[in-house]
Parts: sequence; C-alpha cells; structure tokens
Amino acid sequence: MNGRITVVGLGPGDAALLPPLARAALLRAQAIVGYKGYIELVEPSVLAGRQVLSTGMTGEVERCNAAIDLACSGVETVVVSSGDAGVYAMAGLVLELVETRALAQTLDVEVVPGIPALCAAAALLGAPLMHDFAVVSLSDLLTPWEVILRRVTAAAGADFVIVLYNPRSVRRKDQLPTALAAIAAHRPGTTPVGLVKRAYRPGQEVIVASLEVLDVDAVDMQSILVVGNSATRLVAAASGPRMLTPRGYAGKYGLLGEETPVGS
Repeated sequence: MNGRITVVGLGPGDAALLPPLARAALLRAQAIVGYKGYIELVEPSVLAGRQVLSTGMTGEVERCNAAIDLACSGVETVVVSSGDAGVYAMAGLVLELVETRALAQTLDVEVVPGIPALCAAAALLGAPLMHDFAVVSLSDLLTPWEVILRRVTAAAGADFVIVLYNPRSVRRKDQLPTALAAIAAHRPGTTPVGLVKRAYRPGQEVIVASLEVLDVDAVDMQSILVVGNSATRLVAAASGPRMLTPRGYAGKYGLLGEETPVGS
C-alpha cells in the first residue's frame, strides 16, 4: 500500500463521547479533513500542528477527493464525520471514490466506528429502540422523495419503531408532515414521539410528545425524531417521562424474580 486514509466518526458532539480508536486516529493524523461544522467538534489541541482542510455542506466530493490526494501523497489523513462514519456519513463516499479512481490496490481505507446520532437520541429518550426499528433520512438531496415516502410507509405498516434523520430544513417544510401522516395511517395519534435536538451539544433539547400533537415547527436539521411502534409507551422517571419499547421480557419471563416463564 502507498498510503492510508482513515474515516472517523466523532460521535454526537461531546468530546467525552469520542471513541478511543477515533481519538487515536486523530492524534496520529497529519491532515484532518471534514465539513467545517464537524471540524469545530474536534478539540483545538487535537487540531494543533495538523493540516486542516474544511468545506461547506455541499462540498463532500471535493473534500473527500482532496483527502484521497493527500493520502496518496503519503500524508496520514483522516476524514471526519459526526456520529458514525458509516451512517449517512463519509465512509461510503470515500470507498466509492477510491473505487472510481482505481486506487483500491494502492490506498488503504480504514473506517473507525463512532456513536451514531440515533443512539445518542435514544439514550436521552430512554429506551425506544429495544425492539426492531427502521432508520430513514427525509433528505431528498440524493434520494427521490417518492422513494423516501415509500420506505417510511413500509416501515410504518410493518410496525417498526421509526427513526427519522434530517427531518426538516428551511427548504423542506412539507415533507415531515407528509411522512408523519403516512405513519399515522398505521398507528394511533397517542403513539409516543421523541424529538432530540443537538444531542450532547450546547443547546440540547429533549421533547417527548405524541404523534397527534407533535409541533413540527420545533423540528430542524439538527433534530432526530423517534416514532414509537404499537408497543412503545411512556414510563415515569425522576427527570421526566421516558420512552420504552419493551423487548418482550414481561411476556416471556416474570419481572419480579420468577424463575420460570409466565404461563408455562
């Protein structure tokens, strides 16, 4: 191999949630490349003394190609994303560009896992993802809206808990209500919905509502929405209600110390 490029997930945003493997990759890097908003999540002490290359929100191809060029020249290069690098992030684009540029035999690509935004949101909401769930991005920048809506509708019909990424932006104000209406056709309006904004970052907000009263105007691009399934309910907690999607233990085993399955 002539070089290596490492794709790193920074986690939700709090430096304490940066995985050790990701930190090690950043510390050995000579160059760090990423969207400027994500570069700001990296501790200044880690950036110090390293070449930093950042671009705006729609500069993904440009910055990944620049990172590949650096790596091919022998510079130890890291591409950063928020959350997990392989979930709606840069790992796929880097691999696609390496393939397109016929560099697979000369450039090693390492992907370091991070804590995805959906896990950060779920932790703040309680335990909404304890059973099967589906994840859909409502951004139609790279995927046709018709395909997105079909996936949301299918997930709702299959009674998945549904996690919505990129739910609403200044340009896309009508798609979230349409998606929620598609979900509401398959579950009651009392279904719990969790809204988490800027998880583990300054300005964090955690809101628990129901499908029928959720304020869509409170949702933005820094939000994750978690819509419960038919079993999801709210449970009391000292700091406020939490979402719970039971795994099924109560129906299979006793929850108060019984040693044999209920009904056996």
